[in-house]
Amino acid sequence: MSVSTHGAVTKLRALRDLLAAVAFPLQVDRVAQARAAADHVVNQLDDYVLPRYERLDAPLLAVVGGSTGAGKSTLVNSLLRTTVAASSAIRPTTRRPLLLHHPSEASWFNDDRILPSLARVRVSPDAPPTPASLDPSAHTELEIRATTGLPQGLAMVDAPDVDSVVDENRQVAAQLLAAADLWLFLTTASRYADAVPWDLLHDAASRNTVVAIILDRVPPEVLDEVRTDLARRLSEAGLVNAPLFAILESPLVDNRLPEAQIAPIRDWLGGLAADASSRSRVARQTLDGAVESVLDQAARVGAAAQEQAVAADRLRAQVADARDAALKRVQDATLDGSLLRGEVLARWQEFVGTGDFLRSVEAQVGRFRDRVSAFLRGQPQPTEPVEAAIEEGLLTLLESEAQRAAAALDHAWRFEGGGRDLLGSALKGMPSDARLRGEASRHVVRWQSDLLNLVRDEGADRRFTARMLSLGVNGLGVALMILILASTGGVITGAEVAAAGGTAVVGQKLLEAVFGEDAVRRMAKQARVQLHEHAQSLLAWYLAPFDDLLDALPVKANVKREIDAAIAEVRTAQEELA
Repeated sequence: MSVSTHGAVTKLRALRDLLAAVAFPLQVDRVAQARAAADHVVNQLDDYVLPRYERLDAPLLAVVGGSTGAGKSTLVNSLLRTTVAASSAIRPTTRRPLLLHHPSEASWFNDDRILPSLARVRVSPDAPPTPASLDPSAHTELEIRATTGLPQGLAMVDAPDVDSVVDENRQVAAQLLAAADLWLFLTTASRYADAVPWDLLHDAASRNTVVAIILDRVPPEVLDEVRTDLARRLSEAGLVNAPLFAILESPLVDNRLPEAQIAPIRDWLGGLAADASSRSRVARQTLDGAVESVLDQAARVGAAAQEQAVAADRLRAQVADARDAALKRVQDATLDGSLLRGEVLARWQEFVGTGDFLRSVEAQVGRFRDRVSAFLRGQPQPTEPVEAAIEEGLLTLLESEAQRAAAALDHAWRFEGGGRDLLGSALKGMPSDARLRGEASRHVVRWQSDLLNLVRDEGADRRFTARMLSLGVNGLGVALMILILASTGGVITGAEVAAAGGTAVVGQKLLEAVFGEDAVRRMAKQARVQLHEHAQSLLAWYLAPFDDLLDALPVKANVKREIDAAIAEVRTAQEELA
């Protein structure tokens, strides 16, 4: 292998490994076609392109393909002048493909250099033809037989029918044709216009594969008409230079075609095998066409892989949107005073006292500091009922918003091609309602504890000790909680007084009397940030099954760029070989 050829092989192998690693886990549009295209191009590289590039001097591989009942096995036996392939009226006859080679060239075919996915089954040169088998594993095997009926430099494969009723036969036939240097495409006068063979012939033309057409069982009286029509079709398909052989309808001789009918085909094949330059030309033409086809298909695979990455990003964005929307609703609910209604408001009013005290707050603003001082010297109600009411209010808010986010994702992914098949697993992995409540409670309790630490740390200065002792850390902490749930900036405005029922002003004045307005603002801001962090952490935990599924997807964001770069390197190597 030359240095330039070795470079091309190295680049092709790198491309092959990239394509083999591409996954299509998301059920987006045309994903089945993308998977099939990726498999096809990897198989084409493994079965033909790489083996041929590595050994350009290997014998030509001619594959005999065609429609059901066209007589492929009979043609092979006739060309070799010996019966090596079973022929039968029972269809399909050929299930396990048969590779034939000259005895001196066995070393080329003993390993898995070509068609590595097919297990090798070597039979003796003088063994009778292997009968048709119903064994379902037959299509995974390649029978190999040496024969003196073939010249050196040429190997031949009798392939299953391209239009077989057996799916595996059709797949193997297509695989063999893709691994051929040369197609011997056999059809009949009555079936040469069938759609399936022409699909394959158009594909061969697009890849510049060398093809010879053999028209079998042609009634003499329609030979000119059929030949002319077939030649026209070949020209329209881009196969104007394909050799066309016609075999007239005639009785078989010892189950073989008459020698006069078969000799032109054998002579043409013998001429290719005998001339090294002709063999090289055929191999190079088919190889160059195959490489160009591989690169085109690889580009399409890269584009399809990019669609997977885009779909994964879209699903990921939907998770982020649902989480962010839930967090925004939590933030709004803890800013607009809505949590200070109902039970929380009632318990807070019990704590600070209603009646004369609140009326004095509203009517005697000028004497407010004295009233606050008097309150601090008194014996306020225990803080537990207020703390419990706040905890329950926050707990209910966090639970409902987490569940609302999950419901939004349920709806979004049901209408997203890539998400529908993941949704069931995501929902199955989500925490139960009991676990959600327990986790939400843990975050709320931790937040309340962190807030009390804020109050305790802020009051560490000895100047605040007496005042703090009169109300207690818990009492001041409750007041700070109320202030946070009633205001946006640590100080209650006129609008916020209305939203909180006016009672939160008491908590604000209590806190300012102890700590001062700036300290109150600072504590309120820090406590609100901590509350939102707890909410964010809870939502991330609850929606983690969605994120975990997406994180586990074998989808690479930059795979298209890598494939495109690998394609460019192969093209450069090809140009250096030209």
